[in-house]
Amino acid sequence: MNFNMMKDFMDRLTQWRIPGNVISVCIDNKEVFSYASGYSSLEEKRKMEQNRLFNIYSCSKVATVTAALQLYEKGYFLLDDPVYDFIPEYRDMYIQNPDGSVRKAEKPITLRHLFTMTSGLTYNRDTAAFDEARKLTDGKMDTLTVIKCIAKDPISFEPGEKWQYSLSHDVLAGVVEVISGEKFGDYVTNHIFNPLEMKESYYHNDTVLDRVCEQYSFENSAETDFVKLQSMADNTNGGRVVNAGKQVSFVFGSEYDSGGAGITTSCSDYSKFASALANFGVGWNGERILAKSTVELLKTNQLTEAQRQTFNWSQLKGYGYGLGVRTLIDKAASGSTGVLGEFGWGGAAGATVLVDTDNRLSMFYTHHMLNPQEEYYQPRLRNVLYTCLNS
Repeated sequence: MNFNMMKDFMDRLTQWRIPGNVISVCIDNKEVFSYASGYSSLEEKRKMEQNRLFNIYSCSKVATVTAALQLYEKGYFLLDDPVYDFIPEYRDMYIQNPDGSVRKAEKPITLRHLFTMTSGLTYNRDTAAFDEARKLTDGKMDTLTVIKCIAKDPISFEPGEKWQYSLSHDVLAGVVEVISGEKFGDYVTNHIFNPLEMKESYYHNDTVLDRVCEQYSFENSAETDFVKLQSMADNTNGGRVVNAGKQVSFVFGSEYDSGGAGITTSCSDYSKFASALANFGVGWNGERILAKSTVELLKTNQLTEAQRQTFNWSQLKGYGYGLGVRTLIDKAASGSTGVLGEFGWGGAAGATVLVDTDNRLSMFYTHHMLNPQEEYYQPRLRNVLYTCLNS
């Protein structure tokens, strides 16, 4: 193994438009490479450090589906059970037609639909349901109240009809709360973080803000979701990097444990979790968080050919979608130098999990820039990783 090319690649990213990045690569539950490049604060020119914390956004989803699958293993549900068995508000769902009218859904949303993002739910947060949840909770937005309110919003299509990125895994977090009787963040902490001795992983980053990297966004057009950003002087590389603050917009209130985007962690800490998945559920310390057969199910493509037509992000060519993770099914289409069955997911600020059970290999990479350029860096990062392993 020779990781010089990975160092060069990460340095090229930080010389381009990524403020700073960190990586951890593990094989057989042992870290074989780690590196940090660039800055954790551009304003202060503070060098990136291995122990800095990052908001990992949708990389949190991998922990969420793992938590739910722990309960699946114990027989609390089957994949095709309707969600309304656990949250009755989801019994009668309505679909919004293109003309704005609504019609009753013919099929119920199932747990499989939540895992696979085929529920018909959306990521729209500007709805009457969210307004109601804010009123009911005085703005605290506890997870289960929000999830129950979301059920009142119309969905986009008949459940199972297509793949659409959404709040499905947030609803799955609500199911975990109902089954376990624990707040979702507490469940993940007690059943994943603590067993793997992940002491630097948090839901809600308020108490550790001083250790969180500055969070930026790359703006390359007049259109942006981050309208309150404080502009910086850097206007190079066809756009500008702006400071976005350290909060996560998908954490809707002080009591909302976001299944889709809630975790703040360090690279080395979340790497322990990725490594456990690479070793079929067994962590670096011998603790098991999932059975081998469950990890195999997790990474098995669940999408039909019709559903894959809408699973069309450019960085996911050649991938299917398992129970909440991309999974490589076509090396030719993807251009991957990796192995079939490699799986993982990415986050809105640049975190990326890669897991390869064939080689008991895991990689956790992260930077901290919204609009993270994932179409560029994700497939290249994957190919550089496998080249380094075979050098």
